[in-house]
Amino acid sequence: MSDAPEVNPAPAKTHEPHPLDALTGGAFSAATSGERASRIRDWLATQPDHEQLQEVFKELSGRDKGAARAVRERLDEIRRAKGQEVIAAEWAEKAQVLLAAPKLNIADALAWQRDAAKAGAPLSREPLSVLKVQVADRVKVIEDLQHRVQVQREAAVLLAQRIEVLSTKSWRDAQAALELLRADVARWQEQAQELTGDASWASVEARFPPLLDASRTQLLVVWEAFQPALAQAVAAAEDVNAPLPPVPVWADELRTARGLPTEAAAAAAAAKPARVAKPKVAPEVIEKAAHSVREALAVLEKETAEGHGKASAGAAAALRAVLKVHGKHIDSALEQQVHTALVAAGELEGWQRWSADQVREDLVAKAEALLNRPEGQALGGRKMQETLRNLREQWKQADQGGAPNHSLWKKFDEACNAAHKVVEAWLDKIRTEAAEHKAQRLALIEEVKAWAQEHANSGDWKAINRALHQFGDRWREGGHVGEKLFAELQPLWKQAISMAAAPLEAAQKESLARRHAMIDEAMALGAAPTLRIDAVKALQQRWQAEAQTVPLDRKHEQKLWDAFRKPIDEAFNRKSADRERAVTELSARDRVVLEASKALEAANASGDAQQIRAAMQALEAALRGQAQAAEAVATAQKDAQAHSEAQAGALPVATEGGAGESAETPDGGEVAEVATPAPAAPKPTARPVVAVRGDDRPGMKKDAPAAAGRGARPGDRRDGRPGDRDGARGPRGDGRIGDRADRGGRFGERPAFEDRGPRLGDTAFRAQREAMEHAQLALKKLAAQAHCEALTQLLTAWEKRDAALVPSTQDLGSGVTASVRSAWTQALTAAPKGDAAEALLRLEMAAEAPTPAEHIAARRMLQLQLLTRRNDPAPAQTWGQDVARVLASSSDAGSARRLQNVLKTLLRK
Repeated sequence: MSDAPEVNPAPAKTHEPHPLDALTGGAFSAATSGERASRIRDWLATQPDHEQLQEVFKELSGRDKGAARAVRERLDEIRRAKGQEVIAAEWAEKAQVLLAAPKLNIADALAWQRDAAKAGAPLSREPLSVLKVQVADRVKVIEDLQHRVQVQREAAVLLAQRIEVLSTKSWRDAQAALELLRADVARWQEQAQELTGDASWASVEARFPPLLDASRTQLLVVWEAFQPALAQAVAAAEDVNAPLPPVPVWADELRTARGLPTEAAAAAAAAKPARVAKPKVAPEVIEKAAHSVREALAVLEKETAEGHGKASAGAAAALRAVLKVHGKHIDSALEQQVHTALVAAGELEGWQRWSADQVREDLVAKAEALLNRPEGQALGGRKMQETLRNLREQWKQADQGGAPNHSLWKKFDEACNAAHKVVEAWLDKIRTEAAEHKAQRLALIEEVKAWAQEHANSGDWKAINRALHQFGDRWREGGHVGEKLFAELQPLWKQAISMAAAPLEAAQKESLARRHAMIDEAMALGAAPTLRIDAVKALQQRWQAEAQTVPLDRKHEQKLWDAFRKPIDEAFNRKSADRERAVTELSARDRVVLEASKALEAANASGDAQQIRAAMQALEAALRGQAQAAEAVATAQKDAQAHSEAQAGALPVATEGGAGESAETPDGGEVAEVATPAPAAPKPTARPVVAVRGDDRPGMKKDAPAAAGRGARPGDRRDGRPGDRDGARGPRGDGRIGDRADRGGRFGERPAFEDRGPRLGDTAFRAQREAMEHAQLALKKLAAQAHCEALTQLLTAWEKRDAALVPSTQDLGSGVTASVRSAWTQALTAAPKGDAAEALLRLEMAAEAPTPAEHIAARRMLQLQLLTRRNDPAPAQTWGQDVARVLASSSDAGSARRLQNVLKTLLRK
């Protein structure tokens, strides 16, 4: 029968294309995962819809999770975008509410931005980005208004100071500056009106509008007093019979212009004859008069500074009465102070009398404006109450500075009473809410009492504690009540909550007793000489069970836990200290190892291989636990040197082939190499057993490279071998089996384990390990440097044909014997002859190095020739003679480079 269907199953292995393969651009039919992921990324760049993404992810997640990761990330991104759209809509609505409100609080605007960021709203995308900018602009406008209010306040103060300064100068200077001053005041009023008329003025903080109103009132009072005084001074200058202005400086100037003495000069002239004619007065009388005058003067200055019009007038009258009695006994300086104070008091009294009605009219306007505020800016009950109280206080202060005005008072009182209706409605609302809060609190007290009776026998203390805390939160959030009512409800609440908490408090008391008993047990366990871990674990489990059963106050429970764990922690600390004390007993040996490691690091830094090896031997001696590592290593080195010198003449000369036989080379030019015996070890070491996978026949080297010249056919694998299998191996020695038999059994003659001494500490162990690693790296580096130097010297000797430049056998390494070096020196001594092309090809075969492109054909031809020379030695066995042939020829740059490449490999073997 025919087996064709079984032999050719190709038609049965054909697969139908996946339905989603065309949609994803061939992702399901991709051969590799990387290609599939690339096609999925290209498909995602086309922005597929959500349903297609879900379908592709469902099919692809079971096949290739790596490729499905991109689809899952896109789905997560869409899900997050939808969630952010909902959040963005919510916060956009809140922002629009803030912007639509006539009054925007800056704190609310900042809180909106902060809370939106916490909630994860996309503030950097529309519409929140636009709303964020609008809110920020609105806040900026409000802050700018507040800053301008402060600027206007300072400008009002400066204008008032300019007016006061002009009142101390000539009235002509004041007249010259009048128009400019009038323009500045008008401009200030316009700017203040612009501030109050701004659309965002309602959003300004409550403390700024009173500041602007106070500055306007102060400036207008000073300005409206200054203008009439200046007009009176101008009229007095034109008409001699006109009254003098109330400003002292301007009045004295006009008196001087009229030819009259000033007020001060007239007073001095009137007092001068009396002063000449007065007799001597006793010092006690003078001192008493000065004291009385200074007391009255101090009272007047105080009242004047505080701006009290009536009080300053009374103080001025009292001072004049004192002057009538003691004025003739005071000196001129004190008299001048009294005159200045009286002038200031009279000026203040006159200005306050004149400006009192202005202040009252302003207060009436404010009281009437309380009910005529713009829509959305009406004052609340508490704010209205405080404003009315402040207005009435200001009216009282205005009444102190001048005569009362009953008509203005009637208008002011009617406006305040009309505005107080808002306060009365607010108070009614407060009383209603207080009644509701009282009812809620009473209901809560009854609920607590019922709950206490229901759960009196419950043992779930955590649930009881949680319920009590919830009752406490509800009591604190029960709304505001008056102090008197709260004093009535508080004892009822305490009684009910105490009755409900009584079972929990009793359980907590019993739990405290049990916990104190466990603390005593912990102290007893910690004080015991031997720490019982099982008892400690059992005690801790009991504590945890008790803590999970009965809850306590967090701080109190933490203190009890600290007291419980303290003796156990101390016991464990003592145990750790004992362990550390045991570790520190080994510090002497660790110190020796650390010193040896430092000495090895110093030797590594010196770059001397002999010092590095000596330091490594010293560190190994210290690691073996010898007490005096350095002395032991020095003694071992001396014994080894003496032993080698004593046996130098006693041992026979050994050749490469074995005892009693000479190794002959094909050319007959090599000499037997003398083997130098190694110094005897102080104690026998175990013979290492090396498991080698491959050819372990006698005479075969593990590191010998495979012979080059292998044929192109699979069966030709014997190219380059010196002979057939039997001929290359030679007869087996008779002693081979005897040698294996001498090994003994597998474990019969193994030496006893060496005592490695106590365990090293972590620091000493790491130090010796790092020092050993650094030493090995340094030796490798020095060996590589020596190899490169030897190779460079050999190439230089070939170029100069100077046999004296050839490195020594020790520098060339173990792969070059004395006979091989002798052949190289002989080749350099003779004149250049021969062609080194074939020798270089054989060397490249031996080193398994690449051949330049122009010599590849020659190498293949030589490989074919070696296939016919089955008994010739392989290139790996004759590379020393091949190097001699190359050195015998003339040197050129290409040959030197090829020889250098192969010797890099061959000299290391």
